Amino acid sequence: MRDLFEAARRLQSYLDSREWRSCIIGGLAVQRWGEPRLTLDVDVTLLSGFGNEEEYIDDLLKHFGTRVPEAREFALKRRVMLLKAEDGTDIDLALGGLPFEERVVERATQFEFYPGIALRTCSAEDLMVMKAFAERDRDWADIKGIIARQGDTLDWQLIMSELEPLCELKESPDIMRKLKVLRNS
Repeated sequence: MRDLFEAARRLQSYLDSREWRSCIIGGLAVQRWGEPRLTLDVDVTLLSGFGNEEEYIDDLLKHFGTRVPEAREFALKRRVMLLKAEDGTDIDLALGGLPFEERVVERATQFEFYPGIALRTCSAEDLMVMKAFAERDRDWADIKGIIARQGDTLDWQLIMSELEPLCELKESPDIMRKLKVLRNS
């Protein structure tokens, strides 16, 4: 698992060297905030905004391998890059541009997972919002783990205020109901 954290550290250093704003999300962030579990890839949000994604995509494709054919077109269409680090680690890089994604990166903080390996991860609250929005079984399990570990320290007002407009956009009000049930259980 240490190799995965090292790959994430190298990716973060690369993004920082370009002064690109980003943070670690997904399974590695779960290691910080929730119940630790096995994860095999590095998930990151990179703030690219809207309209100049090609600059980021082209630069990243010069420095990282890809896991899909026609990676540039895939990234432009889906706003996700499925990359491969030099050591073979899978990287899922989301091209962020929504106000919520900007706030996620602004709220991100450093955390030392191993001596010398500090990563900037999203907050526990933002991780819960992203997990609830994705609403896969694995994500709900991660949310339960975050609630169990973080308990009363969670800012539920922030979680609900960030999640509600996303659920409205997705037309999925059941997400809010399910999260409220988990909060009260």
